[in-house]
Amino acid sequence: MEEYLRVGVFASTHGIRGEIKVFPTTEDVNRFRQLKKLVMETRKGERIPLEVEQVRFLKGMALLKFKGWDDINQIERYRGSDLLVAREDAIPLEEGEFYVADLLGLPVLDEEGRELGRLKEVLPTGANDVYVVSDGRRELLLPAIEECILEICPEEGYLRVHLMEGLEEL
Repeated sequence: MEEYLRVGVFASTHGIRGEIKVFPTTEDVNRFRQLKKLVMETRKGERIPLEVEQVRFLKGMALLKFKGWDDINQIERYRGSDLLVAREDAIPLEEGEFYVADLLGLPVLDEEGRELGRLKEVLPTGANDVYVVSDGRRELLLPAIEECILEICPEEGYLRVHLMEGLEEL
């Protein structure tokens, strides 16, 4: 399991005093209100610890200000970096919920135990998420609904699904 979970991507700067716009990769942008510490992972793989000083919201984006980062020139070069939260600082999950990072790469099995591929990506949509399963040659799109996703078992290392009529032909 990953030590850090991605909660957003540094999209752009906002103003000249070091504030940044963050594209959230978490389901609920309001979770940023509760974050006190983040880690910025640069494109070079460097991890920079940050202390959140202020959080605001604008058009679906989180505007963050970090303690000690008071100038656009200090932070602008990190644009495009991932913003991570340590697993122990993440919002606790409800029963039956999972961090996407723990599911990516898991084998996806049909009801007979045949491997369909591995979970490559989770796409959020308005109604429900869509799981992208890839076997290296093709991708299968599965709606994350009870009728389709039968079991999610990251501890045992698999997802079990029911292929609803017409899904395999897509």
